[in-house]
Amino acid sequence: MDEALRQARKAAAKGEVPVGAVLVVGDRIVAKAHNQVEELKDATAHAEMLAVTTAAGETGEWRLKEATVYVTKEPCPMCAGAMALSRVKRVVYGAADPKMGAAEGSDGVCDEGAVPDVCRGDGVVAGEAGGVRGGRPEDGGGGRCVEPAAV
Repeated sequence: MDEALRQARKAAAKGEVPVGAVLVVGDRIVAKAHNQVEELKDATAHAEMLAVTTAAGETGEWRLKEATVYVTKEPCPMCAGAMALSRVKRVVYGAADPKMGAAEGSDGVCDEGAVPDVCRGDGVVAGEAGGVRGGRPEDGGGGRCVEPAAV
């Protein structure tokens, strides 16, 4: 998650919404990215989307069955859908997004079990992630895991 936080800071320095993501297979970082919506003038240029696309290019495989994505903020429905379609095994996020989040937020896409394991990081990591995005640290505490449904 430390690298995801570094990526979020890069986004913030560029005037982007400060979200960072890292895709890991085993103990190897395969891809890392930060939001680039403003820079690329592309509404889909979220950190998670860019990390998944980069990882597919790096591995030569669109099925990322053994991948874990660490992201500083709860994924939106678009990003959760992309990770589900890419067969990402696990998503760990820092700060909750009550408005647009796909795990705890109003949408609940992740509750459908499309991504086998979706967890919010511990309170320290989540609090730091919330601070990077300019939110309140208390928005991100917890350590809650969304139990996957049978896929």
